[in-house]
Amino acid sequence: MKIYTKTGDQGQTSLLGGERLSKDELRIECYGTVDELNSHLGKLSTLTDHRAELLHGIQNRLFDIGSVLACKDPKAWNLQGVNADDISALETDMDRMNEELPALTNFVIPGGDEAAAEAHIARCVCRRAERRIVSLSAEEEVAGEIVQYLNRLSDWCFVFSRYIMLQANVTERIWKSR
Repeated sequence: MKIYTKTGDQGQTSLLGGERLSKDELRIECYGTVDELNSHLGKLSTLTDHRAELLHGIQNRLFDIGSVLACKDPKAWNLQGVNADDISALETDMDRMNEELPALTNFVIPGGDEAAAEAHIARCVCRRAERRIVSLSAEEEVAGEIVQYLNRLSDWCFVFSRYIMLQANVTERIWKSR
């Protein structure tokens, strides 16, 4: 099977079901940003062994979200997306990590070590994906669980970055306003 099809050479791509859209359509931007997030989480998984199983599960859920966004009628394709259990899993893991973390009293400056910095990049990309999907949901029906999941996932990335720093025994850099 060849990877290249040449069908996108004129600036269009296909949704599941065959409908053609311009590559700059909001729906394409949404699932492209989710894919970008997934790639950052993939890189993060190469930089740390912490939460490996959960991180792999998150990547699978992001593929589910991308699939739902890549078609106009996810139910016709029996696509599941994400659900309340997926959101709860992120919340539960954040609660576990927070039990070990010092109380947060200031903003944390991204960085510290490579894995923590990558978690912050993933957090920012996740927030962008969430914003773009909120924009799409103003135009078309989008399952609310997708926005909720991405909102929790960005929080999870932040807490995970702090957890990585704690496990690496690296001091967090705190924002100091003028």
